[in-house]
Amino acid sequence: MKISQPLPLWSMVSPFIGWLLIVANTMQLGNWLLLLLVAGLMASVLAAVYHAEVVAHKVGEPFGTLVLALAVTLIEVALIVSLMLAGGEAANGLARDTVFAAIMIILNGIVGICLLLGASRHREQSFGLNGVAASMATLAAIAVLTLVLPNYTVTAAGPFYSASQLAFIAIISIVLYGTFVLVQTVRHRDYFLPAEAVDNEEVHAAPPSNKIAGASAVLLLICLGAVVLLAKALAPALEVGLARMGAPDTVVGIVIAAIVLLPEGLAALRAARANRLQTSLNLALGSALASIGLTIPAVAVVSLMTGLTISLGLDIKSTVLLLLSFIVAAFSLSTGRTTVMHGMVHLVIFAVYLFTTIVP
Repeated sequence: MKISQPLPLWSMVSPFIGWLLIVANTMQLGNWLLLLLVAGLMASVLAAVYHAEVVAHKVGEPFGTLVLALAVTLIEVALIVSLMLAGGEAANGLARDTVFAAIMIILNGIVGICLLLGASRHREQSFGLNGVAASMATLAAIAVLTLVLPNYTVTAAGPFYSASQLAFIAIISIVLYGTFVLVQTVRHRDYFLPAEAVDNEEVHAAPPSNKIAGASAVLLLICLGAVVLLAKALAPALEVGLARMGAPDTVVGIVIAAIVLLPEGLAALRAARANRLQTSLNLALGSALASIGLTIPAVAVVSLMTGLTISLGLDIKSTVLLLLSFIVAAFSLSTGRTTVMHGMVHLVIFAVYLFTTIVP
């Protein structure tokens, strides 16, 4: 049996309202429009979450989580590239800040909340070790090669790669991510399949019909386009506001990463509450891999084509936090079972990251 009931009205109307606000913003109607842009952005994000979950339910795991990960990454790449081109050399560290923020938000924020709330509701949750181990190994390799190694190469003074090094690292990132997708969807798909909870009605629910899934796929693209343009429209006001507050430039990267990861974060949280931790981890780690594995090659191409210099190497403080996050994740995800303690440790590291970003 397939689900044929119509999509909720709000999920269909929200993205079109977002596009209307984008058009209204080009008319320069006044600062009051910023509040409407923020509301439109949130509504479009929530609609994107809903439609992505419909599509994910139709195609099944692990393809469903891959759909959302790629959709979120497209938003991130579009925002970073557009802001890089607009900001010139002043924005040479934006890609690094955004990618690092995405890793910290996912590895400590999203994973931490999912582990904490999931374990609070179900006491102890389990997941498959093979899929998570493959994800963590790939993510650690790409993260260190793109964000740490530039500080120690000598062809170009760190934290920069030379043109040839940047091109090589971009290719390596694509190869690693492509291999991971092959393993996730073809060679070892069973590593990423969640164990169905007996009392979970959502897992056993009938998939949507082709008509409903097709409509959601189209609306998902419309939502993502609205999110990109709305976030871009809000970017100048965000930068001015942060400058007036005296916040560091790296906060812009955190805000961008938080906006684009909101759909995936909400979907991961819902899965954890439904006792589907495997799906939560697929969403979180898959999004982190897509973020760094596709964003770095995209900005590398922009850098090589336009001559813009991009700074990729992290400072010492950020490097310590990045390595600590991987070490803690390796321990907390090494047994296949999690408790509230694991979630709390990740959230504490995330809190330290946010605090030391504002108060370095």
